[in-house]
Amino acid sequence: MVGDQMSLGLPHETAMGREDFLRGPSNEAAFDMIELWPDWPSTWLLLAGPVGAGKSHLARIWRDKTNARIITLDELNRSDPMVLVADGAVVIEDADSRERNDTALFHLLNAAREIGSYVLITARAWPESWGVELPDLMSRLRLTTPVEIFEPDEELLRSVIVKLFADRQLVPDPNVVEFIVMRMERSIAAAIKIVDAIDREALARRRTITRPFASTILKELDDGLH
Repeated sequence: MVGDQMSLGLPHETAMGREDFLRGPSNEAAFDMIELWPDWPSTWLLLAGPVGAGKSHLARIWRDKTNARIITLDELNRSDPMVLVADGAVVIEDADSRERNDTALFHLLNAAREIGSYVLITARAWPESWGVELPDLMSRLRLTTPVEIFEPDEELLRSVIVKLFADRQLVPDPNVVEFIVMRMERSIAAAIKIVDAIDREALARRRTITRPFASTILKELDDGLH
């Protein structure tokens, strides 16, 4: 039975194509802005939202549209900024991380402005809370077009949980999904944690994914056992 499906412990890869992105009121503005390229209000876009909300997914959709280069903060910190922006489009993820070098990001934005390169920056919060110590960088960040992704509503959360299971080649009974949605924290990060725990523990305990099993895992997560 579908509802009794057992985790097989197969490697899973998150589907990150445009057709795999789950739209809802919480992320529609961000998705529409990615689709609007190249007709952005400015050549720099700052996409802010909570962990797991879909920022990286949107960055990859944009990469596929633009052939953008996705760079890590480590790469940003040690590379020639003109080389990084040379292809005309670049993605900088998790720009609010402690690994960020303000001077390196400042120089990259200057290099991008010099040649008209598009820049997509992702972060969990707006620059005012990043601890930016370089005033010139803050002035550059204020030139970005800000777009926010919010936590999902229940309908989107259901779809996200189904997709997370599908990425693991699992199709739980809809009653299991509904049970989880009605009892979990309303966040993408929580959905990722719950599905990962259910998948891992179903394999370890050789259990099928049923509502009682999901209830057990949710209680263990609440008790801090995972």
